[in-house]
Amino acid sequence: MSIPNAMEVHVKNYAARLAAYPKLCAMYQNGYLHTAKTALVPCEDGTFFVLTGDIPAMWQRDSAAQVTHYLPLARDAEVGDILKGVIRRQLMYLSIDPYANAFNKEANGEGHTDDLPRNDPWVFERKYELDSLCYPIRLLYLYWKQSGDDAFVAAELPRAAGVILRTMRTEQQHGENSPYRFVRPHAPVPWDTIPNGGLGTPVAYTGMIWTGFRPSDDGCEYGYLTASEMFATVILGYMAEMLETVCADATTAEECRALRAEIDDGIHRYCVVEHPTYGRIYACETDGMGHYSLIDDANIPSLLSIPYIGYADAEDEIYQNTRRFLLSSENPYYFEGKCARGIGSRHTPKNYIWHMALVMQGMTALSREEKREMLDMIVATDADTGYLHEGFDADCPTRYTREWFTWPNSLFAEFVEHCVDDGLI
Repeated sequence: MSIPNAMEVHVKNYAARLAAYPKLCAMYQNGYLHTAKTALVPCEDGTFFVLTGDIPAMWQRDSAAQVTHYLPLARDAEVGDILKGVIRRQLMYLSIDPYANAFNKEANGEGHTDDLPRNDPWVFERKYELDSLCYPIRLLYLYWKQSGDDAFVAAELPRAAGVILRTMRTEQQHGENSPYRFVRPHAPVPWDTIPNGGLGTPVAYTGMIWTGFRPSDDGCEYGYLTASEMFATVILGYMAEMLETVCADATTAEECRALRAEIDDGIHRYCVVEHPTYGRIYACETDGMGHYSLIDDANIPSLLSIPYIGYADAEDEIYQNTRRFLLSSENPYYFEGKCARGIGSRHTPKNYIWHMALVMQGMTALSREEKREMLDMIVATDADTGYLHEGFDADCPTRYTREWFTWPNSLFAEFVEHCVDDGLI
């Protein structure tokens, strides 16, 4: 597809302000346009299919994140049509299967065809991830805030809100009410499937929403993933605001607020633990029965991203305690090497740091020094490709995963623009 003129003008304006930093400037330009140039596929129905990169499917989460940095241009007709086209396709997919995380462009039956139960032909992968319900609403809400397009919200939100609320309410009592099961026969690693016949390990009722998988597409150890619960409270607030303000539906808005309060109560009751070194911190996951894990994963939503997703301010005491833990050797997925240090994931090899986590560390940092440190580290670890990747070896950045992965590049462009606007560079 051709690049909208508004995007070309926008990126040139920022590039001019980055002229003193040629490599950073080139990486910013590459990152900003990466999704538009390589991942957006116009469809006959006027929607847009968004390739995640080197995987020929559209993830509900990734596709929203891949275009978020285009939101400041939402009032431009061409860019606005792209954003609306992405949202409409996401909500179409949501109506087909709210438990699926990734979809095909057509109902062609491609993807993980051996998973049980069998996928709908539209579904590429049916790993239920709570954040997949949330990301389309975040994109819709931020589009609305930028564009003021009440008509689009009124046309698209009510049906989607119903699907999301029904699914979340069902998964509040997963063991008793849920129809969802997931089994991947011959899974290459244990966390690529769900135990107990696809139902998962037992959880207690907490008011929170059960989820089978993390945003990394790796299975949860325990059923309540704190960062995704936080994200859900934010999104339910967004839905309530739009339903009440635009759709004049005070009843459903109140349903959203009530569910939000139940989840938030569960977070405070079950997800905050006392650490002997760092004080009160957020656990990564819990089952509501006394078990929890103290880790973080690079994918967003993560505990590191709490201010970015809008759950709490960066200055929040529990967040700061948690952040100090996450960026220490006590987090099993924090790695330090000869070339970089940062958070990785079980999804990639040991000692591999994710560019996405470095960007998020910079975006949530309170000090200008830490923001600049992250910028410098990112620029130094692109393996001279001009692009960011998924994970890279902390000792040798030329060893990395995913040559074509637009999400971290989009996020990086957003980070660079914040730094420019704040006068950091």
